[in-house]
Amino acid sequence: MARTEKVELTTLCLVHSENAYLLQNRVKEDWKGYTLPGGHIEKGESIVDAVVREMKEETGLTILNPRLCGVKQFPIQDGRYLVFLFCADKYEGELISSEEGEMHWINKEELLSVNLVSDFHELLEVILNESLNEFQYVIEDNEWKILLK
Repeated sequence: MARTEKVELTTLCLVHSENAYLLQNRVKEDWKGYTLPGGHIEKGESIVDAVVREMKEETGLTILNPRLCGVKQFPIQDGRYLVFLFCADKYEGELISSEEGEMHWINKEELLSVNLVSDFHELLEVILNESLNEFQYVIEDNEWKILLK
């Protein structure tokens, strides 16, 4: 049994204030709706440097002291897709949007009134719940299932 596999590495980051989350109204069809900004880790790039870079590119903000809060993973052909989940409450700069989607501060009470990506609440639960570390999609009986650990 092989001990190595193809892996795609990415990051997402929850930037938050006391009452609001910074969300991206993502335009790509594969994961459309309000979600956390982030993106791919470049070959040889540190994971922390990648989340800082991606947040700067997609939001215009420089996040300070991002904290790793968990991992999301799902199977892809011949491997797996890993998403390192971060949060940050300190940042500098001026908010911008990117071609990935428009950025909006969404009050926590308004979350139910916006079009969130389908697994947003599970992402948020793993990031905010200190007893959880992992969000995993598995395929059982030809159906995708979510496991939180």
